[in-house]
Formats: sequence, C-alpha cells, structure tokens
Amino acid sequence: MNRLAAAAKAVLERKIAPGLADNEAAIDEVMGNCADLLKRSFLLGGDRRVPGLLVCLDGMADLGTVEAILKELLPFAEGSLKRFPDDSEVEALPNFYLSSASTHTCETVGEAIAAVISGNAVLLFEGYGSGLIANARGWKERNVEEPSTENNLRGPRDGFSESIRTNTALVRRRIRDPMLRFAAMTVGTRTQTSINIAYIGDLVKEGLVDEVKRRLGRIRIDSVLESGYIEELIEDAPLSPFNTAQSTERPDKVASALLEGRVAIFVDNTPHVLIVPTFFWQFMQAPDDYYNRYWVGTFYRFVRYIAFMISLLLPSIYVMLVSFHQEMIPTSLALTIASGREIIPFPVLLEALIMEFAFELMREAGLRMPKPIGQAVSIVGSLIIGQAAVQAGLVSPFMVIVVAMTGISSFAIPGYTSSLAIRLLRFPLLIASGLFGLLGFATMAFALLLHVLSIHSFGEPYLAPASPYRPSDQRDMLLRVPIWMMDLRPEFAQDRERMEGSQMPKAPKEGQR
Repeated sequence: MNRLAAAAKAVLERKIAPGLADNEAAIDEVMGNCADLLKRSFLLGGDRRVPGLLVCLDGMADLGTVEAILKELLPFAEGSLKRFPDDSEVEALPNFYLSSASTHTCETVGEAIAAVISGNAVLLFEGYGSGLIANARGWKERNVEEPSTENNLRGPRDGFSESIRTNTALVRRRIRDPMLRFAAMTVGTRTQTSINIAYIGDLVKEGLVDEVKRRLGRIRIDSVLESGYIEELIEDAPLSPFNTAQSTERPDKVASALLEGRVAIFVDNTPHVLIVPTFFWQFMQAPDDYYNRYWVGTFYRFVRYIAFMISLLLPSIYVMLVSFHQEMIPTSLALTIASGREIIPFPVLLEALIMEFAFELMREAGLRMPKPIGQAVSIVGSLIIGQAAVQAGLVSPFMVIVVAMTGISSFAIPGYTSSLAIRLLRFPLLIASGLFGLLGFATMAFALLLHVLSIHSFGEPYLAPASPYRPSDQRDMLLRVPIWMMDLRPEFAQDRERMEGSQMPKAPKEGQR
C-alpha cells in the first residue's frame, strides 16, 4: 500500500467530527478536487440556526431530489412552527424536517463517502458527531428492452437492464410472493459493486443460500465490472470449458429458476443475471418450449439436441472417415468425395482446421463490427470466400458443406455462452480424429464424457437428472411434457409440490354443456 492509499484509509476510518469544517476537509482529502463533487452550505433554520453541509455527486444523485431536500431544510425562519429541539440528535432530523422515504445515519467519514459515491446525499451539521444519509439516487438508465441474445417468438419481451433495482423489480412483478427474498452484498474494494442474492425462502435447497454467500464473501478483488467476474470466482469447475452457472437476460427465466428452488445472483451495471445450480440440459431449453404446445416444444428440443451433436461431432466424424475409414462410407458417396478432393493439396485434417478457423474468423468479425456492416461481412464473406476457395482448389465442396452445417447447428443452441464451449471442444475432437482415426475420436469423446460426469454446480451433479438418474425429473429433460403433468419440482427443492390434484383439462360431459 502506497503512502497516498494509507493516508486515505486512515481518514476513512475516522469518526465524523462535531466540527463541520473538519468533516469537509476530510472529504476533500479523500476525494480530491473532483469536478463532479457538489457541496452546498446552508443554515438549518428555526431559532437555533445550525450550520449544515450537503454533499453529493453530480450525475449520480438526482438534482431534483437534492433541491427538494434543501427546500425542506432552508425556509424555516425565526418563529417557525418546525424547530429542531435542543436535546435531539441527528436521528430526529427526518421526523422534524425531511420527508425522504429512506434516511439513516452514518458515524464515520468512510460511510459518508461511500454513500456519496453510491449516489446518495449526505447531510452534516455543526456540533453533531454523526451525519445523515438521504436517498437521492437518480442516474440515467437504459430503458427496459427486448434481450438481444435470447430471442423468442412467444412470451414476454422485456429484458434486464444495467440497473440492479430495475432488474429485481422485473422479477417481483412475476413472483408476488412474500417469501421471495433479496439479500444484499457488496463486492470489489474499488468498484463497490452491489450484488443481490434472490431466492424463495420455502423452496430453495437447504444450505444453498449460505453456500452462495460464503463463495461471494471470500472474493477479494478490486473491481467487478460484469457478472462474468463473479461467475469465474464462484464456479465449481474453474478449469472446465463448461458453464456451471447459467447467465440470462430474461426475467421469465430467472422467475422460473427461482420457482424451482434455485438461486439468482443480480450484479449491478450488467443485464446478465446468474442462476445456480445449473445443469447441462438447461442450455438446450428455451422459453418458447413452455409457451407453445408441448408437442411443439418437445419437437424443437429434439432439433436442438441433434444440432448439438452435429455441431460437436460432424467435422470430427467426416475427417475420421475420409482419412482412416473409407470402407465405412457408401461406395457412391466415397467416389463423390474422392472426386471433389482430387486436386486439394492439403490433407483433410489441415483442410478442416483451415475452414473451421476461417468460419470462426468471419463470425468474430461480424460480431465485433458495427451491426449493419457486420451482417454484410459475415454473409458476403462466407459466400465469396467459400466459393473462391472451392474454385481455387484449396478446399473440397464437401468440406464447405460440413463446416456450414456445423456453424448453422451451433446457432440453434439457445444460449450463446453455452455454445462457446461446444465451439472450443470441437477442435481437440477434430485433431484427435485426424491423427488417430476412430481410436482418437473414441478416446477424446470418452474423456470428455468422464469430465462432464465429474463436475458439479453448487453441489449438484452437472448431468443430473440423467446421472444420477432421477425418474421424477425426466419430465422436463429430453421431453417437455404438458404443464398439467409437471406436478413436482426438482428433487433438490424443499417443497416439491407444484399443484394440487390432477389439473388435466377435460371436456364437459354431454349433460353438463
């Protein structure tokens, strides 16, 4: 710790002094000559004329609220009916002067500065050894908009924003249960990022909330700028490519997870909320599955699982068969593939790696460039480069088809972050298949399966309810059974009963119509 930080820490630990000038000097010593620091001196009024100081940050505090606070403090002249009693402390100020709904006292300079940085207004008074914090937060916020990374055709269109209180309110609108809890924490020594832990008290797994608080409480880091920081610091398998905490921008997803007994972690300044524990099968599920008919939801869920297998395995299988096991390919197809590769100068493994890298390069370029230009680059680049590569004899037409099918299949997976793991794992499978054939493919696939079976998410097996097998939880894994059959929550929930009795709709009998 350097000398400046040590001096500032000593000032922050100092008690608020009765002298107003001493407190103002302490704030200036820590915060310096900040252009956005607003200080307003005033006389409290009444027959005592107590000098006071209001401190806030321009842009973090709502100046209209600050002006309202000052209007309540300033106009009381001699003989006013509202007078501050001689024997009262600062805690009595709201009862006599302020109408703010949220006020509390602060005892140290550090508490006062933390409140100012958070957007509140701090009131200090001559002769009193404590200050008053009044809620005046009012920074600019992005409006509630449709999530950009999780689209759906049917269902709510609102998504989380960068304001943690707006996000918790979106969940409150959906779950109007008094057992819904939000526990507050602060992480980051410099950013002082607000975190809320959401859960339903009578549903959440016993000990899960304490475990989440323990993992968050042991974080010692200077900054938390996004929920990805938290995800990396609390996950069970930090070296695994798989996500053991689900990230979402959709309030309905969070509400659904809370109603199953899970925990949601809200991080200020980001629209992405974390859900724990999470399972592999959740990344194959979309909100549309539950908002459409169950036949439709089940069908498209199977489509996604097929897309997952294609995205992960198709390039490896193609390279394995063409390089080592041509006898497993039908004769007519083998001849067609051979004719397309007749003038290709590269081995099939190198050809596949070049095409996969080119596809990832175009996808990344289209993502990072401005939206109108990015779409044109990704589409035109794919068409022109693919066609030119085939005509130049650098790649075969079959390889272009395989890579295109692989890329399109990866887009069918609902969560963008979950598809990243598949894109990464595709390369070791591809290399093993190209070097060792079926033996390399089987070995790498078996190692991958063992790895997935070994990891957990906050104490829950990552592949549950398939492994360990839980019969009652199979109704919402590969299949999406009707809502009236989902009468039980997952096994880790405290209260498993969702509905009373049979809710299967029935047509009225002839005599009852």
